[in-house]
Amino acid sequence: MLVGFEHIGVTSSDLDRTIAFYCGQLGLKLVLRKQQPRGEMAFLDAGGGMLEVFAPNGHIARSRDVPPLEAGMRHLTLAVTDVDALIAELEATGTEIVEYPRAAHNTEMFKRVAFCRDPDGIVVELAERIEGR
Repeated sequence: MLVGFEHIGVTSSDLDRTIAFYCGQLGLKLVLRKQQPRGEMAFLDAGGGMLEVFAPNGHIARSRDVPPLEAGMRHLTLAVTDVDALIAELEATGTEIVEYPRAAHNTEMFKRVAFCRDPDGIVVELAERIEGR
């Protein structure tokens, strides 16, 4: 029986930089960080689930966008209270903005959304939920 969403895993080229982005700029909480035989990993709490970040020993390539006709994770979405203010803060720190705040297409779920990239190029959607959600 399903209990709930647990976590999604991503790979990072620099764990310190990734933790600084997700925790320092987006507000996730570092729950666990430890060495593994093939690198280092961390769990970051996003409130309704976690982000598992693995930084392998050695060089890794930057994330690539999933083409429209290929299966894969297109983006990671985080619920926020003020998309406009957060995007302004991220832009001021040099974060790559993919799409500036706009009205959501799925208005049954969200009011406003915006998209940026994490330090390794993973697309992160920032979404304001509708009232009562």
